Amino acid sequence: MKHARNTGSLLVLTLAFLMAPLSMGASRIKDIASFAGVRENQLFGYGLVVGLNGTGDSRQTFFSTQTLANMLERSGITIAADQIRVKNIAAVMVTAVLPPFIRSGSDIDVTVSSIGDAQSLQGGVLIMTPLKAANNEIYVTAQGQLVLGGFSASAGANKVQTNHPTVGRIPNGGLVEKEVPVDLAGRTELTLILHDSDFTSASRAVHVINDAVGTQVAKAVDGRTISIKIPENYTQRVVDFMSLVENARMEVDFPARVVLNEKTGTIVLGKEVKISSVSIIHGSLSLQVGTTLEVSQPAAMGQGTTAVVPQTTVGVQEDKGHAVTLQDGASVEDIVRALNSIGASPRDIIAIFQAIKASGALQAELEIL
Repeated sequence: MKHARNTGSLLVLTLAFLMAPLSMGASRIKDIASFAGVRENQLFGYGLVVGLNGTGDSRQTFFSTQTLANMLERSGITIAADQIRVKNIAAVMVTAVLPPFIRSGSDIDVTVSSIGDAQSLQGGVLIMTPLKAANNEIYVTAQGQLVLGGFSASAGANKVQTNHPTVGRIPNGGLVEKEVPVDLAGRTELTLILHDSDFTSASRAVHVINDAVGTQVAKAVDGRTISIKIPENYTQRVVDFMSLVENARMEVDFPARVVLNEKTGTIVLGKEVKISSVSIIHGSLSLQVGTTLEVSQPAAMGQGTTAVVPQTTVGVQEDKGHAVTLQDGASVEDIVRALNSIGASPRDIIAIFQAIKASGALQAELEIL
């Protein structure tokens, strides 16, 4: 048990040491920010998958048969939805992401997800489905053979399933019908938006952009937004100027934060995490309950019968508590090394950090997932 505890704590210690050198490297502007107006657009649509091998929606999912009836009616075949008895169709929701600057006639990938009670979409074909954006306009039409990362098979009461068979993708299954206009020509100013709001990072970004361009063109509007004027010598080369800005490098600053995931026992600590002087006492209580069966048999020529008698044993063992003292301003390495020295497991460390935060000694944000 102690070996398992030390292994888990050493894993956390390793992660903490690996984070330190990575955070010291300079990042490109393009990795921490994006230009306003240059973004992806989410699309969605309702469609029908056909060609399933009896694994489609059941009669309880009435909207799939209603969709099929409407589709047949548009093809000149009139039939009531309650007269349809098929199991090879499935109602699905189709989603996609429209990249910026993509042109009409280009192909994009689409994701198809069952919204009924279909058992599997394996072998299905999506019928042409229009995909709309938030403005209710159609930008893409999707159609094609589904590719699944899982499958399911059943016979009688037995069923075998691997991964998730009710979600699939169609590579290059979306055909762009309408473009999202993004005009860069004639612009005199650009707006750069940081992914995370931080005044220090915004100030550093302004300095590195001005140094890269060679003149004062950038200024911080707030902790996330940076306004950049396009120099006259780049007015006809806006793309070149945006590339110059994107490739400027800076060290990103972020607040000290401890992230705990109680579901998986994962602990992530930022390099700036500090704690005030605090003492931690850690002890463990081990309770073991077991039952053994013994045979009770009478003596030879004696009265009585042979019987099985359960013997219950209860053992309680309490380990000696461990104590460790951390000095004021201890670093991440000091914290994890100290907790590892008292045999704390990742889940123990989660509880300890929660207690340190409650005491007011943790000089960092505590985020619990």
